[in-house]
Amino acid sequence: MSVSVDNLNLENVKAALLAASNPSSQLLFHEETPLKVKAHLLQGKESKQLIQEIREEGDKLLQETIPALTYSLFRLFSTTGSRREYELVYFRRRNRLTTFGLLAWLDGVDSPYLDALSDTISSILDEYTWCLPAHILHGPEMRPAEEAQYAAEGLVNRSTESFTIDLFAAETAFALSEISALLGDALPQLLRVRIREEVLRRILRPFVTQAPSHWETATHNWASVCGGSIAAAAIYTLQDEDELAAVLERAFPALASYLSGFEEDGACTEGYMYWQYGFGYFTYAADLILRRTGGAVNWFQADKVRQVALFQQKSFLHGRKVVNFSDSQGEAGIFMGLSGYLKQLYPEIEHPELSLRAGFRDDHCSRWAPALRNLLWSLEDIEESAWRTAAYYLPDAQWLVSRQLQEQGAYVFAAKGGHNNEPHNHNDIGHFILYAQGETLLPDLGSGQYSRKYFGPERYEILCNGSQSHSVPIIDGLYQQAGAEHRAEVLKYNSNEEQDDFALEISSAYETEKLNELVRRFTWHKTEPPTLEVTDSYEFAQAPTAVVERFMAWHHPQQAEDGRIVIAASAEARVLVSYDMDLFDWEVETLHHVNHFDQPETCYALDFKLKPGVLSDSNLNIHAAFRFDFQ
Repeated sequence: MSVSVDNLNLENVKAALLAASNPSSQLLFHEETPLKVKAHLLQGKESKQLIQEIREEGDKLLQETIPALTYSLFRLFSTTGSRREYELVYFRRRNRLTTFGLLAWLDGVDSPYLDALSDTISSILDEYTWCLPAHILHGPEMRPAEEAQYAAEGLVNRSTESFTIDLFAAETAFALSEISALLGDALPQLLRVRIREEVLRRILRPFVTQAPSHWETATHNWASVCGGSIAAAAIYTLQDEDELAAVLERAFPALASYLSGFEEDGACTEGYMYWQYGFGYFTYAADLILRRTGGAVNWFQADKVRQVALFQQKSFLHGRKVVNFSDSQGEAGIFMGLSGYLKQLYPEIEHPELSLRAGFRDDHCSRWAPALRNLLWSLEDIEESAWRTAAYYLPDAQWLVSRQLQEQGAYVFAAKGGHNNEPHNHNDIGHFILYAQGETLLPDLGSGQYSRKYFGPERYEILCNGSQSHSVPIIDGLYQQAGAEHRAEVLKYNSNEEQDDFALEISSAYETEKLNELVRRFTWHKTEPPTLEVTDSYEFAQAPTAVVERFMAWHHPQQAEDGRIVIAASAEARVLVSYDMDLFDWEVETLHHVNHFDQPETCYALDFKLKPGVLSDSNLNIHAAFRFDFQ
């Protein structure tokens, strides 16, 4: 039987489950036995290297004790807004779970890592919460005073317990359930029983009995990670088809809601890292659902899923350098398991070079699900290819990514319109990135260090989130404003072998009545080497006191001998900026960014300031042209 994902209800989901006979312990191995799978992994060139990385991590962790999640760490978010201290310890514990889980499975019952895995699982089962403090500040786990009084009087029992289900609680349930199924009798029976009890108590039972969580109708990564992880945990935990069908019927709308957040172009406006995360968990869950239902429930048949799968090849500048609009890092390794799986589903996907593989420790959250699938799903003999010369235009997201691979090197230009209420939004309408010869010369700073402030009302005061750190104008000292009403209008897009043209009207990004119109035009000339022209055409209703054309750089801009400004990372990676000296003076401001890993980074704002007297009540239009030449 086949069940359309548009027509999933309790009865047909249950019928699909009853018609299938796949034991949960075999869902990951398809047509092969676990022993054959392990043999292949130990023989493959790429998989052997990955296994060696896992062993090195495991041997290091054996010398360490399990770090404690103390109350002092737990309370820091509520008292200081800092997430880092607790999360560092939390993810070190999850690193032990993932590392020892993989090694215990690879080595079998005689594994020296099995005891360490058992201790780690026991410790995680004892955690007060599997959530992060940032996600349960107002959750039932915080125990209001009146509820604590009732509990002391014995009026609250286990049947009335309530739990917050966040990303990491759901992921933990997925990981523990899958490890238990994967290791089977090699894992002590007591731990397997406790895993089942805690997954039921903390995740599956609350999911079907409590009021819906906010993420169940979200259109971003929370819906797929939480919904997908819960579906996976249920598949491994629940043997009764009625119970499993009830959980899946509740989880499927969250997966559908996640997909609804994508437009037809398949772009993930949260940024590439959230594509890897959110769409990864969608894929891991959809695969298990497909196999547990004997192929009856197939999310991969939807054309939108195929379009989202194609996003990866459109979101890299070159090598590991990412088109990192929104909260995304500037570099990323590839999850080869996810890439290999999607390539087998959709042949038009370009499988990236194996040298771009993410290392085992590249995921600072040490997530189990992608780590296991990077072993099981990676393709050793795939026809790999470098990111190719191409111009990708994503009309719904209003992204243009144009990549030129030439004899002397790679040159890439990326620009965006969009609006200022995107998931993990930065105020960045009209922003662009320039890459040459291994270096991002005009960058996006990417994501900063997550904290309470980062996701609160002060978000855009943080450098990387506001337009003050993007290559966009500043008008009368005003930065772009947040909100969906502040959006770009695409006036033109055209691409051919000679050049790409992209024009946006972006005046609504600025909350000033002085500005009638602001058109930003990009012309990317595909010469050898390429040249970019950026032109801003302003029409004012009233003369502003200041106009600044800001361009961001990682390397300190300097004046060249011919009067142009040079931004250089090396002798090969450099760009020269031409401007109208009659209109603008220039200066450089040093800015300080704190990246996602709490590391300080210095960046530079190259500011072209409109000279006094250029604008007046009798002259309210200006045409600001800049040219970027690679040399």
